[in-house]
Amino acid sequence: MDPRPTLAAPDDDPYLWLEDVDGARALAWVEAQTARTLQRFGGKAFARDRDALAAMWDRKDKIPLVTRRGGEVYNFWVDADHKRGLWRRAAWPAYRDGEPDWEILLDLDALGAAEGEDWVWAGATMRPGDRALALLSLSRGGGDACVLREYDLDKKTFGGFLAPEAKQSAEWVDADTLVLCSAHGAATRSGYARTARLWRRGEAFEAARIMFEGEADDISVFAGLDRSVEPPRWLFGRRTSFFAYQLQLGEVEPRVRIDAPDDADKDVHGAWLLVQTRTPWTLGAETHPAGALLAAPLGRDAPFTVLFAPGERRVLETYAWVGDKLLLSLLDDLAPTFELLTPAEGWRREPLAGVPEVGVVSVSRLDAFARESNGEALVFAQSPITPMEMRLVDLSAESPSAPTVLRRMPALFDASSLIVTRHEARANDGERIPYVQVGPAKGDGAARVHLYGYGGFEVSERPYYRSQIGKLWLERGGTSVVANIRGGGEFGPRWHKAGVREGKRAAQDDFAAVAADLVARGLTTAARIAAEGGSNGGLLIANMLTRHADKFGALFCTIPLIDMRRYTKLLAGASWIEEYGDPDKPEDWAFLQWISAYHLATAGRNYPPILIATTRRDDRVHPGHARKMAAKLQALGYRAWLYEPAAGGHGYGKDNAERAGFVALGLDFLWEAVSQ
Repeated sequence: MDPRPTLAAPDDDPYLWLEDVDGARALAWVEAQTARTLQRFGGKAFARDRDALAAMWDRKDKIPLVTRRGGEVYNFWVDADHKRGLWRRAAWPAYRDGEPDWEILLDLDALGAAEGEDWVWAGATMRPGDRALALLSLSRGGGDACVLREYDLDKKTFGGFLAPEAKQSAEWVDADTLVLCSAHGAATRSGYARTARLWRRGEAFEAARIMFEGEADDISVFAGLDRSVEPPRWLFGRRTSFFAYQLQLGEVEPRVRIDAPDDADKDVHGAWLLVQTRTPWTLGAETHPAGALLAAPLGRDAPFTVLFAPGERRVLETYAWVGDKLLLSLLDDLAPTFELLTPAEGWRREPLAGVPEVGVVSVSRLDAFARESNGEALVFAQSPITPMEMRLVDLSAESPSAPTVLRRMPALFDASSLIVTRHEARANDGERIPYVQVGPAKGDGAARVHLYGYGGFEVSERPYYRSQIGKLWLERGGTSVVANIRGGGEFGPRWHKAGVREGKRAAQDDFAAVAADLVARGLTTAARIAAEGGSNGGLLIANMLTRHADKFGALFCTIPLIDMRRYTKLLAGASWIEEYGDPDKPEDWAFLQWISAYHLATAGRNYPPILIATTRRDDRVHPGHARKMAAKLQALGYRAWLYEPAAGGHGYGKDNAERAGFVALGLDFLWEAVSQ
């Protein structure tokens, strides 16, 4: 039986002072805790493993991932000599045919040193057909908030547009005008942009005209140009919850609102409107199920055509326009398949042949801008024991030819003795919970298992090539398991909906059911199972500690939510109410309290050791969650450790060396704990 939660009042919290991110008292405690953790687990073995991961991720023979703009490809490159990275470009034919001569556009290490700033790359925005002007997003320390700066790629100098640090995004309207959605000066309750401004060159930021404004309780607003038509058409939107938004067309009033459910994904392209449902949608006499994709001529009184109808375990993962065709990426009982649709009478449909049918496969448009696409796409394929391969396919032909291989990643760990198998556990309500297992062909019943899960926000956990697990777990003889628990998107909206709000507790029980199944199958024992999860997965791991402690030997809980009584009051927390519920509503707190691990933690339990890790510059999930949980567990007498580096954002570090240290510390902690 679950422990009964305590501290029901949001401010009835003896560790509230740890939410003061940069407060002197809080920082002194955090730095002492981090030093304690590194003193215990940061020895020679840790240094060796950290350096091995960093060297692996900094290899110069990895694939330079690219986006094409015009006749050139752009890449952001990081290695041991360029820890913060180089932004560079090359001619597309030279990249396609071999090793190109890269033109360096910006050296971020040099820029940070010259300006005395801790710059982390957050992307660049260019205009279609313009190779000279870009808007760079630069983050201090890796947080979501960034500074936007105009950059001349030919002169290698910064220009006039400079947006103050905020959570924000922008798009070029023309060479002298931006549309900017920024939280600076007008933020929603969640800390995101509340206004969209039209900002002209030479104009003060504060003087830029507000084109569109949302409400304080919205998650955010967005605005931009659909360039699939000429002249481009304006798009505006209010995101009213994490999965719901209203879409409008038109620069000035009256705007036309797209008549489709708020919780559906809506896309306009050329003459077409696409709608992907999250809940059933009734049109006339027909009800379309959640997960369907529908198309109709935009602005015409014409019926929708069903482009995809889901099955129980057959779902549409993503869709994208590539040239004049619509590419559907499907999961059929977690196996990847693809279909090409051509707008016509009845929409002509054909399978995409020649792509791998196992592992993780994705297909994406090579060109950054849909209007510039000539139909070429990149195919990426990998499996837990096969490193990523990149192929090129031309989808513009009547019958696309098989993709040709462009690049292959080198093997980053020895997988010669490993096999990949798929299994299913039974949840408490009888639902089948898939999981993928990677490890030796034969075992002794005492495998050291690394179990990973997430279970939220429609995120699908796929069998990727996880180099850090391969190097620091599988090469040592361990076994890796990735669980597809409810709350994710593996089987479409129904799978996600079953794991939100009241269902979040059941989704966490799914993870415990997988752990139990590993034991029931004779693979291992509970003391040999080490579990890891981050963000929403950190909430999952914290609940494994408080609700299913008997099923695990050690836990690694990263950048986590844990205090579900106060989460809406901390940074971006209010934006996740649709996923979790609102703790300020008694009817929601009635179920939220049973997954609020901070309140469930109590004395006298047999908790396994836990390492809780966050970053000080995480401006999405507040580091106070991790701090307070570690403090409470230690006060109760448990083996709890805290690690909090000073930078990194909602991730594990701002460069490969920092990420390697974060990961190596956690995996070494887990390996040691389950080896005793």
